[in-house]
Amino acid sequence: MVKRYHNQLKRDMILIQPGEYYVTKKDEVIATVLGSCISVCLRDNDNRIGGMNHFMLPGDFRAEEVFSSNSGRYGMYAMELLIGDLLKLGGGKTNLSAKVFGGGHVLNSVPQTAKNVPQANIDFVKAFLSMEGIPVVNSDVGGRYGRKVLYLPSTGKAYVRSLVPEDNRKLADREVKYEKHLRKETKSEDLTLF
Repeated sequence: MVKRYHNQLKRDMILIQPGEYYVTKKDEVIATVLGSCISVCLRDNDNRIGGMNHFMLPGDFRAEEVFSSNSGRYGMYAMELLIGDLLKLGGGKTNLSAKVFGGGHVLNSVPQTAKNVPQANIDFVKAFLSMEGIPVVNSDVGGRYGRKVLYLPSTGKAYVRSLVPEDNRKLADREVKYEKHLRKETKSEDLTLF
């Protein structure tokens, strides 16, 4: 996580990387850059508390395995951390709404016939939010491009910019490394959810 000042929005900005999340009550900007990864922006609309995560599921799986696979556990863990910290700051679970971004097809090495990582990420987050009863009020997922997302939890506004092909190549390289790391971790560790 990196903290900077965003000159245009005149606020502190927290830049999150894959595997990170941030929750705040302050008038801050949370930012990330997404390719096949997903970011969920959650907000308690009554208490003006919000946060964002950034995660990728490591590998392919069938839709019915979304919550039982080792890969799915990474998404559940990312969501539970985000929700848990929102509740700790005084948020109410029944007040939560979500904005979902990412799942772009920027990794060209995935066979078209296989269920790929971006679609697995999208399917997971839709199923998880539905199961938790958290409405999705806005989303920008899929496509063949990455995204830069700026989220203002205090207002609930999100700004999304599509990345140009050169940015997509850099992002794809970063995501290939991150996915290899996750696949290795998935084979060697078990996550315990509470």
